Amino acid sequence: MAGYECAAHRRQDGQRLDLLATTGHAKWVDPDYRALGAIGVRCARDGLRWHLIESRPGHYDWSSVLPMLRAARDHNIQVVWDLCHYGYPDGLDVWRPEFVERFARFAGAVARLMKDEGVGTPFYSPINEMSFWSWAGGQVGYFNPCGHGRGQELKHQLVRASIAAIEAVRAQAPAARFVQCDPLIHVIAGSRRADEISGAEHYRNAQFEAWDMLAGRQWPGLGGREEYLDIIGVNFYPHNQWIFNGPKILQGERGYRPLAGMLMEVYQRYRRPLLISETGAENDERVPWLDYVSEQAAHALARGVPVEALCWYPFLDYPGWDDGRYCPAGLFGFADGEGHRAPFHPLQAQMQALEARFMSTTAG
Repeated sequence: MAGYECAAHRRQDGQRLDLLATTGHAKWVDPDYRALGAIGVRCARDGLRWHLIESRPGHYDWSSVLPMLRAARDHNIQVVWDLCHYGYPDGLDVWRPEFVERFARFAGAVARLMKDEGVGTPFYSPINEMSFWSWAGGQVGYFNPCGHGRGQELKHQLVRASIAAIEAVRAQAPAARFVQCDPLIHVIAGSRRADEISGAEHYRNAQFEAWDMLAGRQWPGLGGREEYLDIIGVNFYPHNQWIFNGPKILQGERGYRPLAGMLMEVYQRYRRPLLISETGAENDERVPWLDYVSEQAAHALARGVPVEALCWYPFLDYPGWDDGRYCPAGLFGFADGEGHRAPFHPLQAQMQALEARFMSTTAG
């Protein structure tokens, strides 16, 4: 799968990010999707920018959406649409019930639009990375709503909003599917002290909280039920393992946990189809990282874990959130004046080889 960076939050300094615009994907979505067919990719993650669509409460401007929907249709790309990738309309208070209510109405309006546009079985990611957002936006004030010490409160609110959105979408499109994406992490203690071991395991298990809340296994008063947990999306990067209150653990270092075992743990806990919904690396680490993740996915598949797809994210090079630095993480670079993007050929060749390999395995 191709993952298009679509973060749209406000930073601590108040600046609104819009990665679909700054990567040029919003402008060049048609050639971007056309390029996928040429390399055998037929599925993508992409996003809708709520803050542009509903700049006034209850008024929806679909001009930023329709070109994307129609390009996906024209190039036969199945898209998992992010309804909220950290960003929401100005003036909306995420802490109040109005946030849940407006998000549900927005999700229902999106579902009606897609039905009108002929999307038979839509796929949505209602709220991207509720666990990371609750930490970044509610616990440490990294981005909107810039709260401190309110991470659990924000997680509860995001779970409520996700549930309300699912109900609103299903009212319009009963066959809709939902991918719930969150980071997949591993945390270990740096010593044999009981408090450190306990703290590390508590932190590690926190990665399951949002999924458990959606399923009603934790905090059932939020309204969770098993039916709200459809497809599990795990986001996994080279920096997703670390020592509790200490440094990162990198692949090949002591204590690094193989991805296949982590995928197995998630599947055994939820018994749902899995999607590696984000993975990637920068510069010359791209090909080795793809090799590692795909090999681990193959091991998980061989052990009966239903890993449905691997999404390289982001698929386009992008400007960094905090400083605008050039991040060479994609298969394709920045677009020229006509929408052409130069590929990173080593990654392209490896992706095509892996596509052929896994298709052959599936066919066999």
